[in-house]
Amino acid sequence: MKGFHGKLLRVDLESQTCREETLPEDILRRYLGGKGLGSHLLLQEVQAGADPLGSENKVIFTVGPATGTRAPGSSRYGLYSRSPLTGGYAESYSGGKVAPKIKAAGYDAIILEGQAKEPLLLEISDLGVKFHPAKDLWGTDTYTAEDAVLARVGVAGAQAVVIGPAGENQVRLACVENNYWRSAGRGGLGAVFGSKNLKGVVFHGSKVTPVADENLLKQFASQLLRENKDLPGVKGYQKYGTTQSVALLNSAKAFPTRYWSKGVFEGWEKICGEAFVTNFKVKAKTCPNCFIACGKLAEVEHGVRAGLKVEGPEYETIYVFGGLCCIDRMEEILNLNDLCDRYGIDTMSTGNLIALAMEANARGINTRFPAFGDAEGAARLLVEIATRQGEGAVLSDGIIPAAQALGLEDVAIHVKGMEPAGYDPRVLKGVGLGYATSARGACHLRATFYKPELTGVIPRDTTEGKAALYIDYEDRLTILNAMILCVFYRDMLQWPKLQTLIKALTGVDYTVEELRRMANEIITMTHQFNLRQGLGRDSDRLPKRLHREPLPETGAVITEAELTRMVDDYYTLRGWL
Repeated sequence: MKGFHGKLLRVDLESQTCREETLPEDILRRYLGGKGLGSHLLLQEVQAGADPLGSENKVIFTVGPATGTRAPGSSRYGLYSRSPLTGGYAESYSGGKVAPKIKAAGYDAIILEGQAKEPLLLEISDLGVKFHPAKDLWGTDTYTAEDAVLARVGVAGAQAVVIGPAGENQVRLACVENNYWRSAGRGGLGAVFGSKNLKGVVFHGSKVTPVADENLLKQFASQLLRENKDLPGVKGYQKYGTTQSVALLNSAKAFPTRYWSKGVFEGWEKICGEAFVTNFKVKAKTCPNCFIACGKLAEVEHGVRAGLKVEGPEYETIYVFGGLCCIDRMEEILNLNDLCDRYGIDTMSTGNLIALAMEANARGINTRFPAFGDAEGAARLLVEIATRQGEGAVLSDGIIPAAQALGLEDVAIHVKGMEPAGYDPRVLKGVGLGYATSARGACHLRATFYKPELTGVIPRDTTEGKAALYIDYEDRLTILNAMILCVFYRDMLQWPKLQTLIKALTGVDYTVEELRRMANEIITMTHQFNLRQGLGRDSDRLPKRLHREPLPETGAVITEAELTRMVDDYYTLRGWL
């Protein structure tokens, strides 16, 4: 089947051995790559009760049929494992320049298993696999580590993924970093790397991705650019990146603020997209084969943070540190963003945990935690979380044990142990359905359903028929994640476009119904993985606060009955009842 090499690489870190395996064409045809292949392999490879930080857990890299081609938005890789944060299904994606090098090494999937006895650096290429000692790199931050591992391998154009101190310390919200500022951020996969004594992986190679119809692919890419490059949405990404969402969500009164107690942040104008591009030196950055250019390399030119450079912040980082923590100084949010990237820790989970700690301070539970708005205190606590020291140690294992230790179990906001994105489901009720049913925990990216609710495609406060529309979006984005394509292309890649692209890449002329069935089967596999690990229907729920505590600006709330109705509809339509 075109678009694939048909090869899987299995690496045993303990014995420092590896072997190639053939990927059957029927599996590739059935699931494509990316999320489809990764979920299939995860369900096969990781059994019930496997310790997420034990030798029996595995890390699976995948790319898709679009990876390494001229397809726009195709420079992304996926990681799959059992999450040390939730105990369930983990998937995480990252952009940047790594994905094409994974494909150029000649593999569609890579399984890392076992635990190295000493810190290790892995080098994977089309020439073979090398195991490099990395004890001297243990303890380095991600920027230093990335430079060091690339220098150690010494191959021009090679790309690397690495972990920082948070992953080494097996902090359960640690992430995997590449190109300094790109993160496979959610689910704690950096901790899984750390448990395996794996500091990083370097990829290089010269294998070319075989496509079915190069002329059709070229025409497709040219037409997609021509039709979309001047759209207002694309121009917005090019100028502001995702920071443009700060104004939009505050306008909708759905911007989570002061640890989920409000829907509007009074200082939002200081941390919005317009303030960002006005007050800082901002340069657009893009992944290979992408015309959206959502990345923003920002430099602070004045004040105590002068000289700080970071690619970001994304909307989600602004929401957690700006809204939830009530910090209205963008240069301090940039500093917190930089610390997260250096230590290799997820900004979204970290910001939520720091805001929970601020809530504990406000309630008099632990006044050694920083207060709301204390940026310097937040930075100190962030480092303590990443290093399991001081007051941060109680937060390092994630929100469930942290809330239990602080006596804030009824206050903590999470689903399955993962904290939500910056879209309040009391206003955006379909987003609430997505948070509840996402296999990896509260996640906005499985369907990006905030988009149709914010733009009026479907009323925000209705629950009737919402599950059906949600599934349509989720199915299509599941195919994007199987390709693997950036979700910011979602509106440009409706079903007919996806069919054409898949045909150009693979040669298979799928019907829309076949693609929908494929998506449903992939999503069902993620559900089955969670069932195996003890996460059943009762885990597909929202925190009670969101049912019982209306937002003060609007009185908006999502009732338990509304959520139950949507989840029932979702289960019925998925065929899970």
